[in-house]
Amino acid sequence: MHSTLIVARMQPGSAQEVAGIFGAFDGTDMPHLMGTRRRELFSYRGLYFHLQDFDEDSGGERIRTARTDPRFIKISDDLKPYIEAYDPATWRSPADAMAQRFYHWSAS
Repeated sequence: MHSTLIVARMQPGSAQEVAGIFGAFDGTDMPHLMGTRRRELFSYRGLYFHLQDFDEDSGGERIRTARTDPRFIKISDDLKPYIEAYDPATWRSPADAMAQRFYHWSAS
């Protein structure tokens, strides 16, 4: 399994709106097309954490392909009032918001 963690800023009090937007998106076939197997959203003191698990490391390629789908464009637009880049000066794509894993452990 491959995981990604996106870090951004979230408007205070907007968790329900963001969850609703993702709930509608995840009710379509888009997660399957993107290779997403699990999605979890977290907030902490104005920060937003978006954890996604994929079956394989090809999730990035499938997401790049999905970016032109109207449903992907719509969710991106719908999230704009609530989610903003952690560092707008350096953000060019979602890859600029992905945390880098530096340690991993799994039970045997």
